[in-house]
Amino acid sequence: MRGATENEKVTHVEMPDVAQLSVTVHGRVQGVSFRYFVRNVARELGVKGYVRNLARGDAVEIKAEGEKPRLHRLLGQLKTGPPGARVEKVDIDWSDYTGQFDNFGIRY
Repeated sequence: MRGATENEKVTHVEMPDVAQLSVTVHGRVQGVSFRYFVRNVARELGVKGYVRNLARGDAVEIKAEGEKPRLHRLLGQLKTGPPGARVEKVDIDWSDYTGQFDNFGIRY
């Protein structure tokens, strides 16, 4: 392997620090447009994954992947939610990025 000559340009591309964020938000989070709120925030932030209501009626599950700073911003919004929501508890789990999502959507 040879070094770059003065006519060659060496470019170092820094890969973003990416991860998967799994969150369960508990409280009054169903029937208050929480899923639509999450979808819109996630799309604005450019993260991919999904949001869905859990069957028990008092929780929403979110799986999101992307750059960690963007996921932290999403998490901040999840802790508040839209008007009308009352977030009582947030369970958070970080894991390795998988690249399994193409966009961010609502699952039913």
